[in-house]
Amino acid sequence: MAQLFFEYGTMSSGKTLEILKDAHNYEAQGRKIALLTSGIDNRSGVGTVASRIGLHRNAVPIDHDFDIFAYIKKLNEQEKARGDGAIACVFVDEAQFLERHHVVECAKIVDDLCIPVMTFGLKNDFQNNLFEGTKNLLIFADKIKEIKTICHYCGRKATMNQRIHNGKPVYEGEQVQIGGDESYYPVCRFHYFHPDQTR
Repeated sequence: MAQLFFEYGTMSSGKTLEILKDAHNYEAQGRKIALLTSGIDNRSGVGTVASRIGLHRNAVPIDHDFDIFAYIKKLNEQEKARGDGAIACVFVDEAQFLERHHVVECAKIVDDLCIPVMTFGLKNDFQNNLFEGTKNLLIFADKIKEIKTICHYCGRKATMNQRIHNGKPVYEGEQVQIGGDESYYPVCRFHYFHPDQTR
């Protein structure tokens, strides 16, 4: 039975590595997939899913007006008409940047087309507020899984994202600031509030 999956983690938890691995596994079995990502994240170019360890591949960028359901429905019909088989799974990276209508469209893909949708993204921003996409995935997803990593400071489990500027934590600013290891640390709750202390 098709389901809507949401896998979340902090920065540097390997979310993109996971999506690339899962997509590869489907394709290695001869199954067709669709790979999409937010058009907001342009670190490696718009429409690129790129892991920090150097793996990357092209994806369809999602912007405000993009209708995920309509795109997948048309793509699925085209693949079947060519005799290539139906789309076996839809993968969406940077899912925290989805808007509510995008998440509803993902749910509709599952419910109306019977195609599983696997989404990957952050849960909370650097001020520990939910992103719009995350909030709605927590509401609509059938299965939710945490991808774990360790705190930048102490090695305990990281649950928060600490924004960094010139080596110092930043606690105010716009919710979205695209960046990687130079801009964000995965941290535990203690070190989010006490980055200069040891425990």
